Amino acid sequence: MQNHNGANTHASLNGDDDVCRYSDHFDSDNEVKEETGNEAVRDCGKKLCIIKKTRYSDGTVRLRNPNIELMDQDILYHLALGSESHDLVEMFGDVKGTRFESVEAVKAKVTEVLNQLAEADFHHCFQQWKSHMERCRDRQGEYIESENVATFVCMGGTPKRMETFAFYIMKEIGHKLPTGTTLTDISQYSYRYSMYKVGPVLSISHGMGVPSIGILLHEIIKLMYHARCKDPIFFRIGTSGGIGIEGGTVVISEKAVDGLGNDCYQVPMLGKIVKRPALLDKRLSRELKALAHPEDPYETVIGTTMCADDFYEGQGRLDGAFCEYTESDKMVYLQDLQSKGVKNIEMEAIPFAALTHHAGIRAADICVTFLDRLKGDQVSTPKEVLNEWQRRPQELVARYIKKYLQTKGRISFDGHGSVAVKSPRRFKLVQQESQTFE
Repeated sequence: MQNHNGANTHASLNGDDDVCRYSDHFDSDNEVKEETGNEAVRDCGKKLCIIKKTRYSDGTVRLRNPNIELMDQDILYHLALGSESHDLVEMFGDVKGTRFESVEAVKAKVTEVLNQLAEADFHHCFQQWKSHMERCRDRQGEYIESENVATFVCMGGTPKRMETFAFYIMKEIGHKLPTGTTLTDISQYSYRYSMYKVGPVLSISHGMGVPSIGILLHEIIKLMYHARCKDPIFFRIGTSGGIGIEGGTVVISEKAVDGLGNDCYQVPMLGKIVKRPALLDKRLSRELKALAHPEDPYETVIGTTMCADDFYEGQGRLDGAFCEYTESDKMVYLQDLQSKGVKNIEMEAIPFAALTHHAGIRAADICVTFLDRLKGDQVSTPKEVLNEWQRRPQELVARYIKKYLQTKGRISFDGHGSVAVKSPRRFKLVQQESQTFE
């Protein structure tokens, strides 16, 4: 293929100014002009955007690691799951069905279900059929009932916060649990992270800081691959310190930078530093911002988020065990961040943005601020107020998921996230490995 000047683009991908390697690959409405190998070429109107293909044609995740397919079993140690010990497609796949041994078995099941239906059920069925017909009309015949429902991966710091979110989103999307059951922590045997499945939503704790969320993202992205989840969307729902904005403000990150102002994730690999661009989905950020209600008793803003490697000195705090700078130094630093558009400081945005981008997964980082760092370092707000503030980014994400499911005609789900064992022997092995793995 040739670029605008007639030169061969594939011969100069690393240095050609006409090649846009870091364009937001989910923020372009332009159609793919050519695909070659593992790269898709789009015309963004200004440059040629070279986008690594990270999906199979059906929307499932393509891992950028050829070794995984050669492994007998891929153990997700920190989630207490395995590709052969657990039926990950059954547990997490976004499109599920029931298989029957014969036509007679199908007829018997249909008869059984029909005999259990009440008059209200038939009325509901008619209303659903009418709704589907209207959607088909509105889409000029393009509507297909079997279209995929995305998997939403929502992650936050603490197990308690994400358990609370799991129950909250269950109510919001009309998820129904079988009588006598409750939500189960699928990763309870890992003793590291917690994970709940509510219909198409995964609610997962990621711990604190860059290393913790980095480990989790590797295994969750592999989980998406093994479970054959289609078109997953990742949300990080967290807390942060604001810069020039009041506590309780919701910040949607449009950009992530580290403590030195770099917008990339720097990882030492085999004795060398590998840099991966930390890019978030701009379109997804705008869609979330549009869901902020005028009557919300707080402000929702979009801006840059600084990801620190530390809670104290890395964020310029004066209240750590060590402090070798003055309050004046701190204020100069924070004011400089503010002048560069930084709205808040937290400790996970860089790896979250970089690894989801590297995997080709749409992602957004939404945090509430607990204080304005220009006014102090310690959080003195009452606990009950902080709990209410923590729900604010959860509510925004819930609005997005609910709106998405409504457009798909899927606003209620039956069943609950539970463990589906494929091999009892390997299941026990994975439990033991996860409990002892350091």
